[in-house]
Amino acid sequence: MMSKKRSIHIAGYLLWTAIFSLASAVACAQVSSYGEKQMGPTQDKPPAILDKVGIAQHLNQQLPLELQFTDEAGKAVKLGDYFGKHPAILALVYYQCPMLCSEELTGLTGALQMVNFIPGKDFEVVVVSIDPSETPALAAAKKRTYVKKYGHAETAYGWHFLTGTQPNIDALTHTVGFNYVKIPGPDGKLTQYAHASSIQIVTPEGRLAQYYMGVEYSPKDLRIGLNEASNNKIGSPVDNILTYCYHYDPGINKHSLIVARVVQLGGLLTVVMLGGFMLVMFRRDVKSAAEPVPATQPSRTAESTDEKENG
Repeated sequence: MMSKKRSIHIAGYLLWTAIFSLASAVACAQVSSYGEKQMGPTQDKPPAILDKVGIAQHLNQQLPLELQFTDEAGKAVKLGDYFGKHPAILALVYYQCPMLCSEELTGLTGALQMVNFIPGKDFEVVVVSIDPSETPALAAAKKRTYVKKYGHAETAYGWHFLTGTQPNIDALTHTVGFNYVKIPGPDGKLTQYAHASSIQIVTPEGRLAQYYMGVEYSPKDLRIGLNEASNNKIGSPVDNILTYCYHYDPGINKHSLIVARVVQLGGLLTVVMLGGFMLVMFRRDVKSAAEPVPATQPSRTAESTDEKENG
């Protein structure tokens, strides 16, 4: 006969399995409707336009530090102004991106909160817009947003949000290997970009030391990457698993999500659910083990026998 303890464990397992299945289904639905965008028709392969979009990892490539940009305060700067003393984290985005760029910067900010290095003191954060029409005022607004999210206003001097002209943007993106294309927005005008997401760790000398793909980054990897880059050590290529932005298809007048993050969210849910299940089972076992075992009472027969022998 199955023990009560085993029955409880099996019931708990079935309950957590049901919860996990339900949560996974909800996650899929949420990702599909992210940003209240309508999904376009399912495609067996990415659109041809994405053949020109991607990240080529140019490790050990020297950045053109003479390139000129404008910082969030409207001041003319050179890319080299942010190098020489510390390594840097470089992010190529555009500030009016409808989805992916905000997730990338949010992921970076969240990871940096768990890294015991200080922006401006130990490293620089350099964010450059790939859209030449964007202004310093927009860059300043983005800086305020992410410095506030980071939670340490005193480090604002280590965060740099730049805008620039097309020739300077092109020179930087070509060096980094950041390939993107301009595409129509919902109004049919070329106001959006199809691009992938990554951040780059750069040595104090301005050489590309490491790439991290996607929109969520491991604090441990960032800490190691920054530490190695500070010693001018160049890392190794990483798996080129790309996360793309939305793109607009004027033929069907809908937005299509090129690469959904269902797998990513599903993996996260798996970890959370399994971790919760293991924690509950562990605490239950510990509690059971800690309960005192009742002392065995002598039987009436044994007592009678002892009395006869003593008599």
